[in-house]
Amino acid sequence: MAESFSEQPTNTRPVPVVTNRSAPGELGQVAAVVVTYNRIEKLPKTLAAVLAQSHACEWVVVVNNNSTDGTREYLDSLDEPKLKVLHLDENLGGAGGFEYGMAHGYNLGADYVWIMDDDCYPEAEALEVLLRQRHKSSQALRYEVPFACSLVKFIDGSLCEMNNPITTWDWPRAYLMGVNSLLVTECTFVSVLVPRWAIEEQGLPLGEYFIWFDDKEYTKRLERHYGAGIIALDSVVVHDMGVNAGVNYRQVDESNVWKFEKGTRNQASYRLRNEGRLSYLLYYRRVITEMREGEVATGVKKRIKAALNNARSFNPQPRFPDNPIYQ
Repeated sequence: MAESFSEQPTNTRPVPVVTNRSAPGELGQVAAVVVTYNRIEKLPKTLAAVLAQSHACEWVVVVNNNSTDGTREYLDSLDEPKLKVLHLDENLGGAGGFEYGMAHGYNLGADYVWIMDDDCYPEAEALEVLLRQRHKSSQALRYEVPFACSLVKFIDGSLCEMNNPITTWDWPRAYLMGVNSLLVTECTFVSVLVPRWAIEEQGLPLGEYFIWFDDKEYTKRLERHYGAGIIALDSVVVHDMGVNAGVNYRQVDESNVWKFEKGTRNQASYRLRNEGRLSYLLYYRRVITEMREGEVATGVKKRIKAALNNARSFNPQPRFPDNPIYQ
């Protein structure tokens, strides 16, 4: 998970002027992108919620990551003209699935892609609010906001611990200008709206990440080039993720180490290349310290340390919609 720092940074980024990339007053055509893997018990609820939006999606792209639980048969049985099902012959992970699905949505001609997991249940106006709030924020802030995310709740209505966006130092700026949104530097792929122009100019998520931190890398990439995104507080989704917990290296074990390995490698690589060697070393120290505090098993610690070291040579580059990871 990304860290927040106590010192208050200075906003030195030049504020770009609104370029009217999005026509005023128009919500545009949206391609929802849902990536799924062996969640047949939750996927139907996600699709029903997406198809019931107050602003209807033009397309609903479902990337089936080679599921083995009957997902293929279920999707093939649906009679829904908006549905675009992409069955993959291998599991590309969430990162590869989103890269491939977003490329497909873009190539369909969507003005926006709206991305989420297969256990995300958006409220009926979630998409419409994202569209309107992104537009209002762009007008108020005088630059085109590059992404907008929803407020993510757990199934009991509490805050979903895994899906907290990181706010900017001046997070209330849009809110104080009459927009019910806060400024964020990064978020997770649980209901995120991305404009077409951002994909055209900055490409797709890094499919090689496979799982974890692909969403943070991508939204941080957009923020770095264009300015802060927003969390639209009236756009609400429920994340039915089973256990409401964030990433904690004190709790890594044999059952989940494969996820932590990839997340560790991905975040360490990002820090080294985008924030510098000191950021990488501070992250390295934090991971080792947390595992020691949690008395993580020796074999598991060795695998995580190897992932930290592998990050030094792991440096995937963005691809664009004409050349996604899966051909």
